[in-house]
Amino acid sequence: MSHTHFLFHIVFGTKDRLPMIGEWENELHKYLAGIVKNLSGEAIEIGGMRDHQHLLARLDLKTSFPDFMRELKSSSSRWIRNNYRPTFGWQRRYGAFTVSESVSDVVRKYIKNQKQHHNKQNFDEEYKALLRHHRIDFNEKYLWE
Repeated sequence: MSHTHFLFHIVFGTKDRLPMIGEWENELHKYLAGIVKNLSGEAIEIGGMRDHQHLLARLDLKTSFPDFMRELKSSSSRWIRNNYRPTFGWQRRYGAFTVSESVSDVVRKYIKNQKQHHNKQNFDEEYKALLRHHRIDFNEKYLWE
């Protein structure tokens, strides 16, 4: 028998990084958690701001990661358009970082404290810092597609 444990810190923004997520953010978090569960995963923590969301999730990867993200973003954007904001969309790109169980509490706390964190740093700065922290090379020209 094989045993796997995949934790991911996933970050994705609204189209054009517009502040489109409103007072219905808690409902969005529940909906995102439901999508993750339907894809045989577990949402451990969800949080964010009006222009982006963070998700710490345990995934079994029965579905490929790109397919998982496609379903997460397309289903949630459809739900948002139907219920709250007809012009809503997520940006095409996302960040996904593997997380060791030994630091999962740190990531969870980071996601929980997004509102306080963004008093000091905007999404653009935060995202670039995450990429640098995880030693991911990037071209700023393509970050916000």
